[in-house]
Amino acid sequence: MDLPWYGPKMMRDLLPRPNHPFAPFVLLSWTSQTNDPNGMDRTISIFFMALLFGACGTITGQEPAREQEQGVRANPFYSTTDTTTLNVPLAEWQRILSPQLYHVAFEKGTERPFTGKFEGEVKDGVFRCAVCGSALFDPKTKFESGTGWPSFYAPLAADRIQDRIDPGHGMIRDEVLCARCGAHLGHVFEDGPKPTGLRYCINAVSLDLGE
Repeated sequence: MDLPWYGPKMMRDLLPRPNHPFAPFVLLSWTSQTNDPNGMDRTISIFFMALLFGACGTITGQEPAREQEQGVRANPFYSTTDTTTLNVPLAEWQRILSPQLYHVAFEKGTERPFTGKFEGEVKDGVFRCAVCGSALFDPKTKFESGTGWPSFYAPLAADRIQDRIDPGHGMIRDEVLCARCGAHLGHVFEDGPKPTGLRYCINAVSLDLGE
């Protein structure tokens, strides 16, 4: 039986919504018409559990926005004005942050593509670190990369982020960190648009959009 090929766009359309109870599963089905001895058609349905991997790392589920907001509200280190470098123990971050944000920020997790809170939205403001509030990216540098994660061609200022080599998952990539709190944001690649030629591939859960 010939199986259909599912390209990136179709795969995106097949992805369950993040609040769906069966979000970890991708359902692919097809039918094959065969004639049995009685001349009856049979329909064959095959279900796949698909483990999805993204260009930015290991993918995890998207948490409810309410949990993210509660994590920020309870965070005494979150500030839009203080630029002092933080040295907070991981146990304290784990107590303060929502499980999803902690996993991405300090365990290098990655949310599933096309499920982020900024998907399809264009707003004014400043993209800040969701962990500490540091201003990281200008919305004017955001562009549609087709990857399913927020993408920027430059940071707001060079000293707001840090790069370091990430050899995980059998690849050598440049990891992007918040310079103030050390939170993992995503990765940077050399396939972006002009004028920098860079693509900062950032987890939406790692960002807040505000003044």
